Amino acid sequence: MQLFKLKVIKTFILRLVGLILVLSLALLWVMLSATPAYAQIKTVNYTYSDLSDRDFSNADLVGGVFAAAKMQETNFQGANLSNSIFTKGMLLGANLSGANLTNSLLDRVILNRANLSNAIFTGATMTSTSLLDAEITGADFTDAIIDLYQVSLMCKRASGVNPVTGISTQESLGCR
Repeated sequence: MQLFKLKVIKTFILRLVGLILVLSLALLWVMLSATPAYAQIKTVNYTYSDLSDRDFSNADLVGGVFAAAKMQETNFQGANLSNSIFTKGMLLGANLSGANLTNSLLDRVILNRANLSNAIFTGATMTSTSLLDAEITGADFTDAIIDLYQVSLMCKRASGVNPVTGISTQESLGCR
């Protein structure tokens, strides 16, 4: 009887060791073949590019880099540009209507005469950015960092409500 118990215990231990070995190998295989989440994001880099008159309407450009790019009359209508970088970009007369620029960096960008209607700039940084004669109807600037002078100029012509966020342009700019 004791010999039978020893045989059962030995079989149980061997099966347990085998199971642990198989699970360890499976876990190792999963860990070695896993791709980090950041590696799955395809970032476009248009630094110093001339993108004038190009059509990026409805494009997925999340995290794109457009530093010092020339983008006069470029069409970004409905594009997802969240977390993008536009430092020193020139977007004279560009169409950004309905674009999502959440958490983007627009430092020293020229957006004069640009169409920003219904665009979302929530959490964007827009320091030293020029927005002269830009169409801002329905744009949402909630929690965006914008120079006070630009805010005062935009408050004079701010109107509309963003169709996606439901926030009025005046409210998002903190106009009085």
